[in-house]
Amino acid sequence: MSMLILKLLLAPALVVASSLAGRRWGPTLAGTLVALPIVAGPILFITWLEHGRRFAARAAGASLLGLISLALFAVVFALLARTVRTGHWAVTLVLAWAVCLAADLALCRLSVAPAVALCLSLAATAGGAKALGRARADGVPKAPSPPRWDLPARAAATALLVTALTTAASHLGPDLTGVLAPFPIGTSVVATFALAQGGPAVAEATLRGVLRGLVGFAAFCYLVAVLTEPLDGAAAFGIAVVCTLALQLGVGRLQGALAARRAARVTCPDRAGT
Repeated sequence: MSMLILKLLLAPALVVASSLAGRRWGPTLAGTLVALPIVAGPILFITWLEHGRRFAARAAGASLLGLISLALFAVVFALLARTVRTGHWAVTLVLAWAVCLAADLALCRLSVAPAVALCLSLAATAGGAKALGRARADGVPKAPSPPRWDLPARAAATALLVTALTTAASHLGPDLTGVLAPFPIGTSVVATFALAQGGPAVAEATLRGVLRGLVGFAAFCYLVAVLTEPLDGAAAFGIAVVCTLALQLGVGRLQGALAARRAARVTCPDRAGT
């Protein structure tokens, strides 16, 4: 019960924190933060407490396949946001959810080793990032000032979605529980508010950040899958959290350096011409 309460508190808190970070540093960072396993992590941890090491390890391996659906959700949501009117954000969300859920139901029938599932999830993440492309050269339009009820509404929506998913997942086996663990809960809230308030460009930037954050998410699920049985569960989750944060920080710095290098290549010819 205490872990369930903690999960319900952590998920809304992360969404609020990522929303505040997005207002300060842009929607891409907000998407990266919300892609961390703040929802799937507690779900997997609770499965270890309630069902043991083998159940948790199998669920974590299945979660790697769930990341494929999460990457698919990001791409579908972004593409629909370009074609569906901004005022019809609910249509975009429901259709993206339907595609994600259909993929989850298909992937839960697939039984592969964690290493294979890791490769598949990383390939899906890379494919999704390529589908969305790089950020626009002229930057992302700044979202309008949100109303006062914005953050409480995001937190409430996240808590509602977490409750619905955990209620359903508690009656499922390890494969479907694991595949559903990365279901886009916080991502849905952040992306939908970004679309409704800032338009398709802001939503797409947010989802581009989500795809960038899935690298660390995949590392977390893989480490839990391979370490939970040979090690104590608490040690396995602790190692996974530390490695995920370190990897995410390294990826962020690498991508920042590459972006700076690309910007330098663009500006150097201009300077040479002057």
